[in-house]
Amino acid sequence: MALKRFIAATVLALWPGLASAQTNDWQRYVVAETGAAVDVPRDIFSEEAGKPETGYGARFLTSDRRANLTVHSVRNDANDTPAAFLARKNPPPGLVYRRVTATYFVVSSFRDSLIWYDRCNFAGRFVTCVLINYPAAEKKRWDAVVTRISNSLAKG
Repeated sequence: MALKRFIAATVLALWPGLASAQTNDWQRYVVAETGAAVDVPRDIFSEEAGKPETGYGARFLTSDRRANLTVHSVRNDANDTPAAFLARKNPPPGLVYRRVTATYFVVSSFRDSLIWYDRCNFAGRFVTCVLINYPAAEKKRWDAVVTRISNSLAKG
């Protein structure tokens, strides 16, 4: 256990940009096809990883590939509410956090040694989501970054 704490502390010390949401290079990413936008800390998510599996958008990785961010807009042809859309996604049991409103939902939980966080905003014909996977051992370091990304997600 002491070794795990030492390794985590060493990694975090070497990655000062993650200390808070006060990174040096926040850039606005816009999904060209839908106009949806989100702030991305490019000094943290410095690697582009192509298109998402579905819809429009982009994927980003940290340089060490321990964390990733997907921004994607998908069509909402069924005009689902956030609750109905989430139910169709069939989230895994044991969600740690779940919030559903009339215009968005947020769910989060653990998978292996990662925390996954998914926020989806609903506007018109599209649902735009940010999905972030990051090391659970570094939760406190990631909280401000995840919060800023989530709060900056704007409908297209």
